[in-house]
Amino acid sequence: MIKKIGVLTSGGDAPGMNAAISAVVKSAISKGIEPYVVREGYKGLINKWIEKVDLSFASDIIARGGTVIGSARFPEFKEESVRKVAVENLKEMGIEALVVIGGDGSYQGAEKLTNLGINCIGLPGTIDNDIVSSDYTIGFDTALNTVVRSIDQIRDTMQSHSRCCVVEIMGNGCGDLTLYGSIATGAEVFSTKESFLTEDQICEQVTMLAKAGRRSVIVAVAEQLYDSHALAKKIEKASGYVTRATVLGHIQRGGSPTAMDRYLAINAGIFAVEKLVEGKGGLYIGMSENKLVARDINSTLNMPKPDKTEEYEKTKKINLSI
Repeated sequence: MIKKIGVLTSGGDAPGMNAAISAVVKSAISKGIEPYVVREGYKGLINKWIEKVDLSFASDIIARGGTVIGSARFPEFKEESVRKVAVENLKEMGIEALVVIGGDGSYQGAEKLTNLGINCIGLPGTIDNDIVSSDYTIGFDTALNTVVRSIDQIRDTMQSHSRCCVVEIMGNGCGDLTLYGSIATGAEVFSTKESFLTEDQICEQVTMLAKAGRRSVIVAVAEQLYDSHALAKKIEKASGYVTRATVLGHIQRGGSPTAMDRYLAINAGIFAVEKLVEGKGGLYIGMSENKLVARDINSTLNMPKPDKTEEYEKTKKINLSI
């Protein structure tokens, strides 16, 4: 029976991470295991920023956004010599297992620590929903609701003045926030890495809507595909709509987690502790067909991305109809 479990958050923060931390701490205590938090991700393992926490700590953080124990990018962790320092620090404190909350990069670190003798379990924490081995990730639902609320509010003012707005949405190479947000808000035109439109194609579609008398148009685009403000000027010149651009930015990463994100985070945290108690490591906890599953981390990193072409095409057809 293990006596001490640690938990850390790595990579970009996501709403629901604190709920997952809380679940790991509470679940560990319920099983007679001492819980520890590692501050600032993998960097904290090297610097021994590790501290014991209690039920009071866990109870106060569930509703908070971000991650109260901090997160940091730490590319040096790719070096085996650096990882060995982390393992030595954990063993010195008697911590036998670790829950890592983050994305694919975080899982790679967790797998390598498992190979060095510290059993690790990964939980999917990212707003981008870009971990293909899980249907949904912790933080995605909250971020999506922020996107939908923002587009709805932008629509109000565009409708009032018969205008067009380019809305840039986060995603880091995965278009799920843009796709789902467009479905939920009826964005007339949308473009992601998976279903890319050239600037000329966007202008053509908006111009068609203008000629049809559409009072307002939302153009939802995934980040890093265009210069959104330059695209807005190009759309205005082509279509005649007064066109503005709004970059939603980091408001998508913050905020109190939704009930669904808390539900996923808490159940995944409990499940992770159960697996560690069983003596298992090198696993990733994901959501598949509405059930939690534990898979080998290495296999999850190589799973093919689901094809959502049909979903894109159906949504474009109804949103762009005139």
